Amino acid sequence: MKLALLLALVACGRPGTVTSPAAGPIPASAEHLITGVVADWDTTEATLRHYRRDEGRWVLVGDPWPAVIGKTGAAWGAGLHGTGAPPGRSGPRKHEGDGKAPAGVFGLRGSYGYAATPPAGIALPYHQVDATTECVDDPASRHYNAILARDAAADWKSSEQMRRPDELYTWVIDIAHNPERTPGAGSCIFFHVWQGPGSATVGCTAMAEPKLAALLSSLDAHAVYVLLPRAEYEALAAAWQLPPQ
Repeated sequence: MKLALLLALVACGRPGTVTSPAAGPIPASAEHLITGVVADWDTTEATLRHYRRDEGRWVLVGDPWPAVIGKTGAAWGAGLHGTGAPPGRSGPRKHEGDGKAPAGVFGLRGSYGYAATPPAGIALPYHQVDATTECVDDPASRHYNAILARDAAADWKSSEQMRRPDELYTWVIDIAHNPERTPGAGSCIFFHVWQGPGSATVGCTAMAEPKLAALLSSLDAHAVYVLLPRAEYEALAAAWQLPPQ
């Protein structure tokens, strides 16, 4: 009996501890965690934090920093937490063109940029973009929610240019929202450079260029992003083994 109780206590862990994938949607392989917390579902301003796992505990790296999200706020997306709201939770659900940033837990698929070489120390796969590189947001395309070069066989009618005339996509980290590429569930969700602290996006999370470049240099290939309204973060923190904010 004492042994069973001891094992139960170890499995539960301490607040902020990641024990195993069964403890929540954050994989055991994740050594880095980015959290984004907004005041509520309609807020466009977020506070981001970077954590590194140390002996099972999430340890804050540096100071929190500001970011902006979708122009109409946030909504439950599709990611490591599942699709839509987790059991027992409620809130809007993301769909294509709603201007909302997806809420939930997401892996990172890779990175893109205008430069031939990425910031030093990058672990995520990096791809230099050019005028042909597009992210497909046409739900009717077989390439929906994919980043690729346009060619003669392109079957999409709508896309995002990854080599923009401005600096917003100088650096991009592809957030793995809707990894199954379900038509209409939302596409082309990134970390990218913001227009400023008073701006908003059409569904991405944006921040100052120096901070994004620093993230590119510091994250590993298994890093995870969690974006939630504060009430949802607090409600799910124990089950998902999230660090206190």
